[in-house]
Amino acid sequence: MAPEPSGRLRGLTREVPSTRISGIVLLSGKEFLLRNPIRRTIVFSLAMLFLLGGCSSEKQPSKALQAPGFALLTPDGGRTIALDDYKGKVLILDFWATWCPPCKQEIPHFNALYEQYKGRGLEILGVSLDQGGPGVVQDYMKSSARSIVPTYPIVMADRDITLAYGPLSAIPVAFVIDRKGNVQQRLVGYQEKAVFESIVQKLL
Repeated sequence: MAPEPSGRLRGLTREVPSTRISGIVLLSGKEFLLRNPIRRTIVFSLAMLFLLGGCSSEKQPSKALQAPGFALLTPDGGRTIALDDYKGKVLILDFWATWCPPCKQEIPHFNALYEQYKGRGLEILGVSLDQGGPGVVQDYMKSSARSIVPTYPIVMADRDITLAYGPLSAIPVAFVIDRKGNVQQRLVGYQEKAVFESIVQKLL
């Protein structure tokens, strides 16, 4: 079952149809609620609070969800890339792995978006969750078809980033971060290029 984001990143998940990734079943939001009466009650209560709050004329202060910071090494160990490097940019932070078919299916979308919107301030960073280490990713980059090789930077995940942005037991998971460093969207599972493009265009 697809995990929910923890802590401050909760509530940003985009619903995707039920599917199965590497033996992990992802249920749609509707199915998940129906199978969990306690969660259904909580969601209903929150929905009522939202509706009642919407009737108030008092403006509620917005609560921006700041993206957790990180500093990670590229697979060759030659460069450290940090979240601070993307200040003033729109960033797609993609958690993926070389063994994950839907992750690789998204790479051509990201390559196209990177080429199309980089000049307008879009950046993409792939965070590899490969447990085989940097060598696995380097081999993938060298031996795979060009269409599924990222043209954007790749870094290796560490424990800190998986905890900060996790749980990440189902991938791919992509976070869209705006120019101010706030997480605007969390997308679980394979997405079409148009989904990312529609979000990015509003932030550029």
